[in-house]
Amino acid sequence: MADARAPSASSAASPTFDEVFCGLLPRLYRRAVMLAGSRQSAEDVVHEAYLKLAARPQRFLAHPEPYAYAFTAVLNVARDAYRKDRRQVLVDGLEGVEEAGAGGGAGGAPGGAPGGWDGGVERRQSEIEAVRLLGKLSHRQAGIVILVDLDGYTIDQAAKIMKVHRGTAARHRARALDRLRAYLVESEHGQAGR
Repeated sequence: MADARAPSASSAASPTFDEVFCGLLPRLYRRAVMLAGSRQSAEDVVHEAYLKLAARPQRFLAHPEPYAYAFTAVLNVARDAYRKDRRQVLVDGLEGVEEAGAGGGAGGAPGGAPGGWDGGVERRQSEIEAVRLLGKLSHRQAGIVILVDLDGYTIDQAAKIMKVHRGTAARHRARALDRLRAYLVESEHGQAGR
């Protein structure tokens, strides 16, 4: 009888696939929105990534960094969806972000409330702007920027997560940051000329 209880006790001590994945969901959804450009697309991306990881749950659970493993799956699904959509339908790159922006700030005060608290409007506007800017990058560039600049991984760690050489990861990040700087300077000059 003691042998029958031992496996159940050890299985209770180790978390299940769903428990680990659900613990990562809020963070994965935030990153998926940045990669996919809208909440609905992000939900689809995370769901597809879940299905891919659930097919081989032991790999996910055995990985030393489950978030990194799950993020790689999300990045791959987002990239595949982007490629598929690009082949099938011609779409303006900012269409999804503009729709999200129209609904995001409708109820808030412009510029936020005094004292720094604005009910989340400023944070939402920042998220929309981040999605818009990341949309200017390739998926690999956006993935590196998210991992290094938003999630706090080192270039070496990000390269390992994305399964590329360190130099390739550094080049992707440098090009991404150069592209973002150039875009911001360009848009600043465009507004100054009005």
